[in-house]
Amino acid sequence: MSSSSTSSSQEHPLLGPDDFPDWAYEPRDFFRFELIHESSKSQARVGRIHTPHGIIDTPGYVAVATNAALKGVDFRDADKAGQQLIFSNTYHLMLHPGADIIAEAGGIHQWTNRKDRPFITDSGGFQVFSLAYGSVQEELESKGELKKAKSGNSKYRNQLGNDAVKVDEEGVVFRSYRDGSKFLLTPESTVEAQKKIGADIIIPLDELPPYHIDRQVLVESVDRSHRWEARSLRRHLEDVQKQAMFCVVHGGIDKELRTKSVEFLTSLPFDGFAIGGSLGNGKQELKELLNWMMPLFDDDSVSERKSKPRHLLGIADEESIRHAVSRGIDTLDSCYPTRVARHGTILTKDGSIKIKSGKHSKSYGMKLDNSCNCSTCQHYDRAYLWHLFKANEALAVTLAAQHNIQYMNDMMASIRQDIMEDKI
Repeated sequence: MSSSSTSSSQEHPLLGPDDFPDWAYEPRDFFRFELIHESSKSQARVGRIHTPHGIIDTPGYVAVATNAALKGVDFRDADKAGQQLIFSNTYHLMLHPGADIIAEAGGIHQWTNRKDRPFITDSGGFQVFSLAYGSVQEELESKGELKKAKSGNSKYRNQLGNDAVKVDEEGVVFRSYRDGSKFLLTPESTVEAQKKIGADIIIPLDELPPYHIDRQVLVESVDRSHRWEARSLRRHLEDVQKQAMFCVVHGGIDKELRTKSVEFLTSLPFDGFAIGGSLGNGKQELKELLNWMMPLFDDDSVSERKSKPRHLLGIADEESIRHAVSRGIDTLDSCYPTRVARHGTILTKDGSIKIKSGKHSKSYGMKLDNSCNCSTCQHYDRAYLWHLFKANEALAVTLAAQHNIQYMNDMMASIRQDIMEDKI
């Protein structure tokens, strides 16, 4: 690993199926996946995930609200657009305001006043490892967050790429990008933080290695993730609190390691399966990965794999969504729709629109998308939105993001209907 150092502390024993109580393998009364229809044309399926805070229709898009807030969109408007599941990030919420404060507020549903729709939180591991390997560092730099960090120390900011993460068997030691303070993230502590946050679905700690690493290093990383995830599950089952836990399948694009990860993790009493780790270098490798991996979840000899939901982590562009759904993915998360909205890209059924282009300056009376009934399309035309972006008005981002969230949910509803009619 180029940006982290790995200690050789003594390994914890790998927990197996027999290390968990019998009741953990029984169906949950507060969480279940209802399979409605399987396409005769592909592996696509329509279903419903029942949670304590509402239903998730699948296949479904999961909007990312990193700090428990969507960029540019009020939760009430997102809910009206059909947004059901929201993805928030434990790493950011641990650093600010802190899991204890969210717990004191009554949990994330009470805190955000989003009481009848479900949340999912990750372990924080993705952000920690991405910070070391570059993607989160670049995101923070682009938003000016590092400059706003309390330390204000350029020497510290330079450490993010070389000293941010240290890994050993216990967990991950990382530095806060806000003030440089050190944190220890363990399989147990991330579960405890997610218990305080109170999402409906939580994720165990896993290791996210970069794409280009030696195979032996990848083998060690997958094995470590398995030990961490099993430890996270054990801690979760000590105090379930009507939360479901999804495992994270790893192995990069290595067939042997991916198969090993699927077989091991699906043997444990997780409530669902997330596809994570390195998903290939580009859309084509992702497609190839899903083509040979997803049939493992439809193995009739292992009923648990088919009866639980499957989530694809961090991928939700339209092309990838359609392919992933055809291979049996139930939910997908990405900040893509709100991120591109901030830069003036509008998603429509006829392709994306660059609304800041001068050709839209006189598009009077022209909706963003004639098939869309979102509040933006009902009340504003392209010419006005062009003006807002060129004038750097904050309202521009709100109107664009509201539309893009509506577009994603309308697209998923259309995909579900096509699956019901065996068109996908």
